[in-house]
Amino acid sequence: MNQPQRQTVINVINPNMTETMTKLIAKAAQASASPATRIVGRTARFGAASIEGHYDEALATIGMLKEVAEGDEAGADAHVIACFGDPGLLAARELSAAPVLGIAEAAMHAASFIATRFSIVTTLSRTKVIAEHLVRNYGMEHICRKVRAVDVAVLDLDKPEANVRGVLLGECRDALRDDGVGAIVLGCAGMADLAQDLSAELGIPVIDGVAAAVRFAEALVGLGLKTSKHGDLAFPLPKARPPL
Repeated sequence: MNQPQRQTVINVINPNMTETMTKLIAKAAQASASPATRIVGRTARFGAASIEGHYDEALATIGMLKEVAEGDEAGADAHVIACFGDPGLLAARELSAAPVLGIAEAAMHAASFIATRFSIVTTLSRTKVIAEHLVRNYGMEHICRKVRAVDVAVLDLDKPEANVRGVLLGECRDALRDDGVGAIVLGCAGMADLAQDLSAELGIPVIDGVAAAVRFAEALVGLGLKTSKHGDLAFPLPKARPPL
């Protein structure tokens, strides 16, 4: 007899404190997941309402790590950090033996599999440098042509008056015309529900990091791979520190 397929549980963490964004992210994650995967959306309870700079990222890391720890206690098979800055990604990998994926790293790798050049379209211009640092850290400088911004605040992404689809579409068209790219990476988890529509309109792959991270997480779990605990990603050394 065929054994029933075991359910995979992926902990999708919104590192900001805005519940409505968590719901959008979790819905997009579940839509992209395999039928046997259950998405658990978690909202950081410490940090900032949105993450739009280095200070916000630093604050968000603590709240995100708390959700990783709670996800591990609840038996999550993998974790996804649903913020394009990938805040605290390596710290989370130290903390957990389960695979931990950041949506920026996942999206850039996905783009590199299907195009020789891509550009990133993110929210505010002030956050471009964060994405540029990640491009360098992930070894994508040879393939990422440009980081662009639409200058729409994260918490305005769902407001009709912001015309997010329209401004994103315009910036993506500019990237397609001027950057010589074959794919676009969306630089915010709050854009997760727009990727397929933009891709159909533009005729090129438009990559949402939430969906990419979920699918990569499923693959790692399916392969039986966990985070290495040899070397710098070993569990944190026991010492005096505030509990999570």
